[in-house]
Amino acid sequence: MPLAASAIYFLNLRGDVLINRLYRDDVGGNMVDAFRMHIMQTKELGTCPVRQIGGCSFFYMRISNVYIVIVVSSNANVACAFKFVVEAVSLFKSYFGGAFDEDAIRNNFVLIYELLDEIMDFGYPQNLSPEILKLYITQEGVRSPFSSKPTDKPIPNATLQVTGAVGWRREGLVYKKNEVFLDIVESVNLLMSSKGSVLRCDVTGKILMKCFLSGMPDLKLGLNDKIGLEKESQIKSRPIKSGKTIELDDVTFHQCVNLTRFNSEKTVSFVPPDGEFELMKYRITEGVNLPFRVLPTIKELGRTRMEVNVKVKSVFGPKMFALGVVIKVPVPKQTAKTSFQVTSGRAKYNASINCLVWKIRKFPGQTEPTMSADVELISTIAEKKSWTRPPIQMEFQVPMFTASGLRVRFLKVWEKSGYNTVEWVRYITKAGSYEIRC
Repeated sequence: MPLAASAIYFLNLRGDVLINRLYRDDVGGNMVDAFRMHIMQTKELGTCPVRQIGGCSFFYMRISNVYIVIVVSSNANVACAFKFVVEAVSLFKSYFGGAFDEDAIRNNFVLIYELLDEIMDFGYPQNLSPEILKLYITQEGVRSPFSSKPTDKPIPNATLQVTGAVGWRREGLVYKKNEVFLDIVESVNLLMSSKGSVLRCDVTGKILMKCFLSGMPDLKLGLNDKIGLEKESQIKSRPIKSGKTIELDDVTFHQCVNLTRFNSEKTVSFVPPDGEFELMKYRITEGVNLPFRVLPTIKELGRTRMEVNVKVKSVFGPKMFALGVVIKVPVPKQTAKTSFQVTSGRAKYNASINCLVWKIRKFPGQTEPTMSADVELISTIAEKKSWTRPPIQMEFQVPMFTASGLRVRFLKVWEKSGYNTVEWVRYITKAGSYEIRC
């Protein structure tokens, strides 16, 4: 359920009410007394920012020397409440010259009441963008003498901004060369057994964009996701042959994406912000293409010697390569001496992390380098404790490869002036938590 705030209070460190606003009549006027008695006086302010007292919930946050308290009487989204507080404080700072404290609140009572009426309606958050609100709340706040006046930005078109059409982009942008850079960055999280079977695997990814486009362009992005391709084939009344399709989970979009069009047509269409931004995030749990397979063999020869053999196979294509590959093989703390034989890269023993560290600067695809190590251990008189054998960890970066199989089918740019655009697409796969049991 979204945030439905009944009241919001601004308190100083003594618990005095600086300013408050009641949005609903389902809470009494003594809510602030309950906050002082059950939270402030019991010194539980630092334990948990969410407390339930009676039939009401209190969400509170300290900013400088001010406590902001939101009171709700029903089940509400806690993350939404704190997101509202953070953005509201940023809004106040933009009006007060960068300061938000008890003095700033006391000097701007009238302005704060006006802003509280605009940014929340019947307890539901509204638009908190400073650029948009300053178009029709033009009153300037009383600035702190220690704050510097922020640089004035060009005021965007008022009609578009107030209606919320394109609140993240201003008009009148002009570039000599119109370019769009698209990066698909993925992190692979893996837990593999010593025999090479996958115990747990998922991919988290994000699509980063950097736009240098003139005017007010409308972009349309096509991916090889299963739902989008099925919807497109229904619209065109014919099947689409596009190779492998994937299923995206937990998709989150930037506010510029037209969600109505995405829900109806499964098309990612948007008017992009200027510059760099994160277009979307996603997760994949099925059909993951693992970039590496690791096969370790560790033998304990008595109490003073170990043999370690590790084979790493790159599964991606022979024309690709990985960069900055690091394999960390744990060894016991009583390791005294090591000797290595590697077919590629360099290996050494790092006593600070109790690991054999094998580094390969450039790892070609479809290759199987190996590392063999003899480990000598210190013999102790005390009874030997069993070694738990922590998992092997990997770090890597594979350009032009996606573990999820995600591909950009097309990126169309439309603008009424009809200029030409250059699109650049890059894929990068990194190691998140890439672990292999040994």
